Amino acid sequence: MAAKDKFHAVVRIALEKEQWLITDDPLRLDVGGTKFEIDLGAEQLLAAERGQEKIAVEIKTFLGDSPLTDYHAALGQFLNYRLALEIIDSMRILYLAVPVITYEAFFKREFSQISLERYEIKLIIYDPIKEVIVQWIS
Repeated sequence: MAAKDKFHAVVRIALEKEQWLITDDPLRLDVGGTKFEIDLGAEQLLAAERGQEKIAVEIKTFLGDSPLTDYHAALGQFLNYRLALEIIDSMRILYLAVPVITYEAFFKREFSQISLERYEIKLIIYDPIKEVIVQWIS
């Protein structure tokens, strides 16, 4: 099993506070002999007319020496996981969960914003101290 990021439990608690049911921890996928482990799988029942929303969440801490290097690794993982989900579970939406301090310091930069838009990265911004989700960015 892949090592869990430092704030894995924090994001799980934050999702549960928002009434998400954690269905997989981790969410395991096998695509043509390649095995993937996405940190969390969750679902939330919405109004009957909207059906059921399912998400997968890749949690990142960005505690390395370079946020750009951390982002390169996270982006590669995210894109591979999204492709795997498109093949195996196309109704599940993938999010990248990042701490609010990293979002403020790195993800608001012009390059980061262009990259997020270009690669259609959906974000969950979380507060690791309060154990809450600050913002969803789709």
